Amino acid sequence: MSGLVVGPDGVTRCAWAGSTPDYLVYHDTEWGVPVHGEQALYERLTLEAFQSGLSWLTILRKRDAFRAAFAGFDPEAVAAFDDADRQRLLADAGIVRNRLKIDAAIRNAAAVVALREVGGLEALMWSHAPADHRPPASVEDLRATSPESVALAKALKRAGFVFVGPTTMYAAMQACGLVDDHLAGCYRAGGRG
Repeated sequence: MSGLVVGPDGVTRCAWAGSTPDYLVYHDTEWGVPVHGEQALYERLTLEAFQSGLSWLTILRKRDAFRAAFAGFDPEAVAAFDDADRQRLLADAGIVRNRLKIDAAIRNAAAVVALREVGGLEALMWSHAPADHRPPASVEDLRATSPESVALAKALKRAGFVFVGPTTMYAAMQACGLVDDHLAGCYRAGGRG
């Protein structure tokens, strides 16, 4: 089957998981696992936005620094960040120092807090999980967007979010388990593992 690799432990996984130990752990323990809770979902949205244009490996390796820099991704705390916090973040070599992405993280935190009045981030995101998604048979069946990721991006933008385009939202849907894109034949496909 295309896109699979058998690891040194004899387990068949999506091929990308075999490229580094960081990816292997992420693949086996997080990617595609349903994520619930406002803070956890806000973290994933923020990290996906920071990843835009970069390697996901870069973000994974800086994740602890991101958590420290962004108050553990507590939306209320981040929404209250001021210009001194922005300057602190821009000087923090432990994270990706991109002014637009930093500003987006702060703006999106305020949007997360505002969503509490209308059901919350979790309800909004999970309302866009497709009912009939099946693990792809091969890498050729993988996609960068879906009708649901387009709809989720639009809903989040209407709620005041930025850096939430359809491709970024599809990656977030994969990361948060709204879709299961472990390839058929991967031991994690279909929620196994």
